[in-house]
Amino acid sequence: MSKDRLHLRLPATSANLGPGFDALALALTLYLEIDAVAARDYSIRASGRNTDVCGSLERNLLLYTYKKTLEKYGAKEVPLALDVRNGIPLGMGCGSSAATRLAAVALASHFGRLGWDRSRILTEASRLEGHPDNTAACWLGGFTVACWKGDEVEAVSLTPRASWQALIVMPQKPLPTTLSRKVVPETFSRADVVANLQRVALLTAAFATGHGELLATGVEDRLHQPYREEVCPLLKKLLPLSGKDDILSVTLSGAGPSVLLLVQPGFRTEAAKALVLERLEGEPVEMIECSMQANAALCRVEPQTVTS
Repeated sequence: MSKDRLHLRLPATSANLGPGFDALALALTLYLEIDAVAARDYSIRASGRNTDVCGSLERNLLLYTYKKTLEKYGAKEVPLALDVRNGIPLGMGCGSSAATRLAAVALASHFGRLGWDRSRILTEASRLEGHPDNTAACWLGGFTVACWKGDEVEAVSLTPRASWQALIVMPQKPLPTTLSRKVVPETFSRADVVANLQRVALLTAAFATGHGELLATGVEDRLHQPYREEVCPLLKKLLPLSGKDDILSVTLSGAGPSVLLLVQPGFRTEAAKALVLERLEGEPVEMIECSMQANAALCRVEPQTVTS
């Protein structure tokens, strides 16, 4: 009999980028890859990072979101055989939940025969995520600006004009987004809001034009990073590197606890790592080198024939 296999490839993301709280994000070259086919029963073969979580049939965000989406829209539940290859650290502010929810909604659209286009998939996943920044960057690639317009997501992706390299610095323990959001106040002064608006504009211009010298100022933030230093101590230690020694910017990655450094192309990443280690004075961290991901997430149907 003939079966369709759905192949998904979704990048990691770093949201906020300093002042762009819940609006800006950047896609990175770390991926969640999934191959899925309809089956008699659910099964998962997992490899890469966090296989204990990604490979479990219980309390699995991917399966939970897939099933709930089918149920919500009255579609028949189709069990899946999944091959999951995860390169995105979980709970580290690298967009793992956005990638997982996008994958689940795309699976539901295909196997539940909902027939949604890419825009609808983005909106549904963003609604589940609660904000469209990570989902937009993950789905569209590049540097993205996203917002809600009524019940729909409006987003645009810019291909960065420069080939800046990225370095993710991760502590040993993950941080729940809910905890990181609790420390951010509900109201802000007019001066802080205006300062952030100015820097969002400058940061967007820097990505659109490739002017890396604007990044250090463009990523300055007054709305969330000063408060999140309490639960993300790496940020406070590494912020002084922003704009120095070819390190163009230092920001919290999403809600943390990881920190994202953008580095001038041609600057040796090992040199950036040495500067990080010097600032951290022996504190154990993991550092991941990657690049900015310009292309949109891959969502491809691959017909295959199996013998029953």
